[in-house]
Amino acid sequence: MIILKNVYFCQNEKKILKNISLRIKKNKIITLIGPNGAGKSTLIRIILKLQKQSFGKVIYLRKNKIGYVPQKIYLNTPFPITVYKFMKILNNYKKNIIIKNLKKVGVIKLKTRNLNSLSGGEIQKVLLARALLNNPDLLVLDEPTQGMDILGQLKLYQLIHKIKNSLKCSVLIVSHDLNLVMNQTDKVICLNKHICCKGTPKLVSKNKNFIKIFGLIKIRKFAFYNHNHNHKHNF
Repeated sequence: MIILKNVYFCQNEKKILKNISLRIKKNKIITLIGPNGAGKSTLIRIILKLQKQSFGKVIYLRKNKIGYVPQKIYLNTPFPITVYKFMKILNNYKKNIIIKNLKKVGVIKLKTRNLNSLSGGEIQKVLLARALLNNPDLLVLDEPTQGMDILGQLKLYQLIHKIKNSLKCSVLIVSHDLNLVMNQTDKVICLNKHICCKGTPKLVSKNKNFIKIFGLIKIRKFAFYNHNHNHKHNF
């Protein structure tokens, strides 16, 4: 669906991303992980055409419909807005489509609630419902479980998996930790300004250096993600 070739992004003469090459394939769940400041959100913005790369190529092999769930939303309005009205912003979707997608993510009961009265988990589900309005070929989620407890994370990832199977779409998830994503993904890309390693969770979990680099704690029933790549490249 999308190919990145030797992508760099520089800001104030500082390299934020270095030599990124990857492919986003159809009907796959890809998880992008890495420490804070690794360039994950910048890479997502480049894929979404919200940011222009400094060097390299981003090739779109087809006209993909993309749904995007950001980390946070900022409403530039002094007035309260209901969930239903929020779903209609920018695109005037028909009522039945809005209701269908609110039901799909389990938040139809929030339809008449003010957005600023919702919990973090509820807002994330509303954002997910909104991202599904155009039946996306690619669903991009930037830290979708931020602020959720473990049970909330588990339910959201299960929901994302069901949506992927239902729509036959690709899903790109950005995360700073592993918790549950390793059990719900087809491919993992480890980013720390450059790609340290990538592959299936089973393949990349064979080396234990990842825990030392990222300071992750093994949680029962969660998979390890480890690698022995050097994070220092010369450019």
